[in-house]
Amino acid sequence: MKRGTGEPDRIRARPGGDRGQLSIEFTGMVPIILVTLVLLWQAVLVGYTFTLASGAADEGVRKAVAADGDRWGRCEAAVYERLPSAWEGPAEIRDCGAGGDDVVTATITLKAPVLFPGFASLPIPVTATAGAAAEGK
Repeated sequence: MKRGTGEPDRIRARPGGDRGQLSIEFTGMVPIILVTLVLLWQAVLVGYTFTLASGAADEGVRKAVAADGDRWGRCEAAVYERLPSAWEGPAEIRDCGAGGDDVVTATITLKAPVLFPGFASLPIPVTATAGAAAEGK
């Protein structure tokens, strides 16, 4: 308000207007968008690692159940056959083809890669266990 008149002040436009505002906002948002995309990609890699571990454990148990003698060897070969090469290195296989006469189990532990397979691994292990009834002979 103008002093003493009761009339509102007129808003003065800046000499340059709002030119350049969009460039400044875009520059500020790019890092946030990139970090969000990287975090989403990392979540996809962790989920894919869970899927790989589960599938490899299932395949190992299937082969071990059907094996006549060397359950461990057949199970381990099936696990490594199922895993992509980037996940084979850090794979830890426990109890592959183990179990009693009734149940055969396999436990596979993988490490999820950081950003892309074969680069580095997260310190959080991804473990999957599978089991199947042993076939009677």
